[in-house]
Amino acid sequence: MPKAVQVQEWGGPEVLKLVDLPRPAPADDEVLIRVRAAGVNPLDWKIRNGARRAIYSLPYVLGCDVAGSVEAAGRAVKGLAPGDAVYSMIGRAGGYAEYAIAKAEVVAPKPARLDFPEAAAVPLAALTAWQMLTENGNLEAGQRVLVHAAAGGVGFFAVQFAHNLGAHVVGTASARNHDFLRALGADELIDYNTSRFEERIRDVDLVVDLLGGQTQARSWQVIRKGGTLVCAAGAPDAVRAVAAGVQVRQQSVRPDGRQLREFAAMFDAGKLRVEIGGAYPLERVADAHRQNETGHTRGKIVLVVGGPA
Repeated sequence: MPKAVQVQEWGGPEVLKLVDLPRPAPADDEVLIRVRAAGVNPLDWKIRNGARRAIYSLPYVLGCDVAGSVEAAGRAVKGLAPGDAVYSMIGRAGGYAEYAIAKAEVVAPKPARLDFPEAAAVPLAALTAWQMLTENGNLEAGQRVLVHAAAGGVGFFAVQFAHNLGAHVVGTASARNHDFLRALGADELIDYNTSRFEERIRDVDLVVDLLGGQTQARSWQVIRKGGTLVCAAGAPDAVRAVAAGVQVRQQSVRPDGRQLREFAAMFDAGKLRVEIGGAYPLERVADAHRQNETGHTRGKIVLVVGGPA
């Protein structure tokens, strides 16, 4: 039987179990993907440790994004056929497995320039960054954007997208990641270990907040009146926003095959790059979670499924 990683009880990385599960069958509007690699995201361990138990029930197969090949397609699916190399944010579940199901509309051809682990690192993180900047942030050329956690899985895509959109990009990151981020298009970098960003910058048009907490609270000081705070971690303070004259938006990422096709074109044109911060076989999923939970990985962590991909 095909293998999958299942959470059967809430807890630490040790509760992740490699189990045998029947191969799923696609509905008319779905595709079955033979998974070659899966992305590891903070959402995964927040589900695993029970922080989201009000939303998710057990047993549960983790995994939001995958890269692999189409194994089978439903009768109503057009444009995707068995053997096609694809990548997708399949939803909030099912990616840590040898086979995964996805709606055809959220699946896109894999960027030709990326291998499967690289492609698996893209969907959720890139979609989050793009939607924060363009749909919630309405970023325009010439504006100033501050990206917190700029070297992380979402942050390094936000830096690239903002640069490509013609914005002036400021990022917070440890000094060891500054050269990496400059190469991606960052114009200014602030080492959060040695400087307080609110003492270094002012009049930012858009803050991309991937951290919440005190980082979000300190961000009000740097946003110009009429500017925007888009947050993917913790609900922004609406009262504080009104007092500061700032618009606030809460980000919840949406799977989108059309946007993934656009990203693939950017990768193949050399306008985007991906960074793998760690790659583990499915059997070492607990180690992948431990690394992800440190919060200090550059780029994305992936699981390689079924041997080298």
